[in-house]
Amino acid sequence: MEYYIKLSEYAKRLGLCYRTAWNRYKRGDFPDAYRDEHGKIYLPIKHFVREEDIKVAVYARVSSSENKTNLDTQAERLVSYCNARGYRVSKVVKETGSGLNDNRKKLEDLLTDRSIKVIVVEHKDRFSRFGLNYIQKLLDMDGRRIEIVNEVVDDKDDLMRDFVSIITSFCARLYGQRRNHRRTEKLIKELQEIEE
Repeated sequence: MEYYIKLSEYAKRLGLCYRTAWNRYKRGDFPDAYRDEHGKIYLPIKHFVREEDIKVAVYARVSSSENKTNLDTQAERLVSYCNARGYRVSKVVKETGSGLNDNRKKLEDLLTDRSIKVIVVEHKDRFSRFGLNYIQKLLDMDGRRIEIVNEVVDDKDDLMRDFVSIITSFCARLYGQRRNHRRTEKLIKELQEIEE
């Protein structure tokens, strides 16, 4: 698998001005470089590091502490996947919390660790319920990426789960999580009955 960095990053790492790097590109010094639809030039990272030296982290998450065993098996599956792909896992992050919560400390630490180039997750909703596309774009700018093992096509069930998560989250914020658990369950049941 090939990893790329921007030509500007290449120049910065070598202490060159961008124009010098651009002249090298135009001269044909990087035949395996490519230009994206926005005109940005990317070079394979192999010019700087060996692929086996790229740091990979796995991120496993469950919603509640009741699913602790699922958290451990999820992390084991991700490590096995990475081993099969030839990745060298340098960090395993396990976290308990809602996918709607945008204040997960372990995920924040992982995202701000610029030495991690690839973050592997089992399903996109294990990483985040919403905004994943924005996070991916920001990581791309830094030569990093999120790899989702099991890409589920957004079908009716997936959409319903997201909707239920939103309703649960808003009910919890509005009425208090413990006190209104029954109201949330009742609302979810009513929504499911309407769907049927």
